[in-house]
Amino acid sequence: MKYSLYIIALLLVLGCSNGDKPAAPAEPVETQVNIPFRSDGSLSFFRDEELLRTIAIEIAEDDSSRNRGLMQRSELPADSGMLFVFPAEAEQGFWMGNTRLALDFVWIRSSGEVHSMTKYIQPMRTETVPSNGPVQYVLELEAGFLDSLGLIEGDQIEWSRNE
Repeated sequence: MKYSLYIIALLLVLGCSNGDKPAAPAEPVETQVNIPFRSDGSLSFFRDEELLRTIAIEIAEDDSSRNRGLMQRSELPADSGMLFVFPAEAEQGFWMGNTRLALDFVWIRSSGEVHSMTKYIQPMRTETVPSNGPVQYVLELEAGFLDSLGLIEGDQIEWSRNE
C-alpha cells in the first residue's frame, strides 16, 4: 500500500509535467480598455437658421453613461461628439479623470441655445469645469473642433436619435 501511494504521486507529478518543452508565453494583458464610438444620433449646429455642420453623436443620458463620459477613449471619429442629456436645466460641472483626449465643451440650454463654450480642456484634469449657468445639455468634442466650426454663444443646436 505504501508503494502504491508513491507510484500514484509519481504518476501525478509526471502527468502534470510538460516534459522539457518551454512554457507557452502568457497572453498579452490589455491594461487600457478603449471604448469605441457608438453613433446614437446626429446633432446640427445653426446660426440664424443657417446650417453650419452636422455631426454624429453618442448620447449619455443615464447616470452611468454620464459618469463614464469619454473616459477610456483614445480618439473620436471626425465630426463626432458625445451629448450629455440631463433631466432639467441646472448648473453642471465636468472633470476629465481618466479622459485621454483634450476636449471642447459646449454648454446648451433646454431651448437648444448655446449658453457658453469651454475650449482645449486638458486630458486627465481633476479640477471641475463649470457651466457657469443652468444648462440641460453638454456636448463634448475633440479639442479644436469649436475653432474650426466658429461656433458662438447664441447659436442653436438640434439633435435627434437614429431610427
